[in-house]
Amino acid sequence: MAGSACNSVRRHSFGWLFVMAFIAAIAGSIGAASAQDYPTRPIRLLHGFAAGGAADTLSRILANGLSKRLGQPIVIEAKPGSGGNLAAAAIAKGEPDGYTIGLVTGAHAISGALYKSLPYESADSFEMISTAVYYALVVAVRSDYEVKSLSELIALAKAKPGDLSFASVGFGSTHHLAGALLETTAGIKMVHVPYRGDSLTVTALLGGEIPVIVGTPVLLAPQIAGGAIRGLAVTSLTRTPLLPNVPTADEAGVRGFDVRTWAGLLAPKGTPPAIIKRLNTAVRETLADPETKSALETAIGGEVQASTPEEMRALVQSQIAKWADVIKKADIPRL
Repeated sequence: MAGSACNSVRRHSFGWLFVMAFIAAIAGSIGAASAQDYPTRPIRLLHGFAAGGAADTLSRILANGLSKRLGQPIVIEAKPGSGGNLAAAAIAKGEPDGYTIGLVTGAHAISGALYKSLPYESADSFEMISTAVYYALVVAVRSDYEVKSLSELIALAKAKPGDLSFASVGFGSTHHLAGALLETTAGIKMVHVPYRGDSLTVTALLGGEIPVIVGTPVLLAPQIAGGAIRGLAVTSLTRTPLLPNVPTADEAGVRGFDVRTWAGLLAPKGTPPAIIKRLNTAVRETLADPETKSALETAIGGEVQASTPEEMRALVQSQIAKWADVIKKADIPRL
């Protein structure tokens, strides 16, 4: 009897194992099929900055190229606020099915260093797709301001510690941290004034509300060319094609100063690897297209560069560590 009971239990167990294996196989084949057919409907692309800004412009150029390669519309949704954190939170909460993706900038990694608590982890709550572009920022003043170079600005800031102020697109933005790094590197102290977008900082500068801004070259280039604004330095080690006559901070005397922000695409954690691979391939093909590459370079004046998902993840993680060090040295309070 005991042997018969054991045999019955074994048959029962094997039966359940067979059923579970069958279900797993069916689920796997469905997942593979859905990834193979992807996409079958429009894809939502979120970003966290105001319409008309650099992130919005990049999103539209990339969406156009991706749509051609994926065969579906890419619907752009701007969720500005908190340096891109609102959009990042929405992306992290999205269904991991490939129909919610997001464009993030260097501010995404800064948030991981600046905030004590976020509703997501800057690296671990996402599947990285690919980087798209790297670009410099520019330190600028109104053309009639008393300083004519970055070295003169630094000298004035040293003579009047805490009197000068600079504007950025928001607390915790790459623009803000670039200004903070300039302070600690040059040994000066300025007051940071956050705004909600690049265009607002330009308006504030031209209106005399603020003497210095750290801004995006694409928005400042026309004003600099027209003579309303003077570019003192770009923040990368090489000059930007949009501002060929504006020296780098390194050339202007702040040796080794190098800040470039970047933009890349990601998806919610758990998005199937096959879909991430499909998206990565589409991004690479889009960035390799001469028309798209030219549009991105013209729009942002930066370097177009794709990556593997693993390379983008490593970038985010290294940037979190870099900015955590800057935040500590600049004595910026964590939020």
